Amino acid sequence: MNVRVYCRVYGRVQGVFFRASAKEYASAIGVGGWVRNMVDGSVEGIIEGEKNKVDMMIKWCKKGPAHAFVEKFEFIEEDFQGNLLEFKIKY
Repeated sequence: MNVRVYCRVYGRVQGVFFRASAKEYASAIGVGGWVRNMVDGSVEGIIEGEKNKVDMMIKWCKKGPAHAFVEKFEFIEEDFQGNLLEFKIKY
């Protein structure tokens, strides 16, 4: 089953390679989507793909890369669209 989630990550998640690490991990496990920095210091994104792989990405986002400190992680399930075939960083 394919799923899509919108997520938002709060904490020390900018300036710690969160986006680049997310792209690397997402590409390795085979999910599509994107991430971008927000003006409030959080990172938001969309993750789309097979449910088990999206679940793996959610688990990764709750921890982040080595120098990140995730204080809060929120996500909302959305209707799967199938239009995000690769994972990108938005600027």
